[in-house]
Amino acid sequence: MKFQHIQNGAGYIAKIECHSFVDGEGVRCSVYVSGCPFQCQGCYNVAAQNFRYGEPMTDDLIHEIIEACEPSYIAGLSILGGEPFCNLNIVTPLIRAFRERFGQTKTIWMWTGFQLEFLWNEAHARRTLLKSIDVLVDGMFIEHLYKPNLPYKGSLNQRVIHIPTYIETLSIPKSIHIE
Repeated sequence: MKFQHIQNGAGYIAKIECHSFVDGEGVRCSVYVSGCPFQCQGCYNVAAQNFRYGEPMTDDLIHEIIEACEPSYIAGLSILGGEPFCNLNIVTPLIRAFRERFGQTKTIWMWTGFQLEFLWNEAHARRTLLKSIDVLVDGMFIEHLYKPNLPYKGSLNQRVIHIPTYIETLSIPKSIHIE
């Protein structure tokens, strides 16, 4: 099976950081899923490339994550990896629970090695997930494009994309008639 078709990993979480200051804007609860097929050279989270690293995701763990997001100073949830889009079986219920509790009052940021255009066109489940988040940081980490202190990304090829704005641009007419 090609790695592009992996949608459901082994169901493991590598790590939870309840007070992250680097994974998006504001103080965030960061969830690192386990399993990444990209195996980027220079990856800062090599342990999380293993699909069975960490602990299994459970309903209790989802509840714990939602509780960690409760304080007013928490701006939202960040989902990193591993590869979230190869772990839809755990990311989808987590995002659903987050949106049920917080609606649009807090944001969801997600990092992926895939490019947005691939995810948008490739599979319904991935596109549905994209519509549920606020910001996507896309693209594989490329070691020779690494630059220190890039906001929210590690290499110059990666993009920080506000998903609602991206979706709005899709409805812009292809040709505009100017009189």
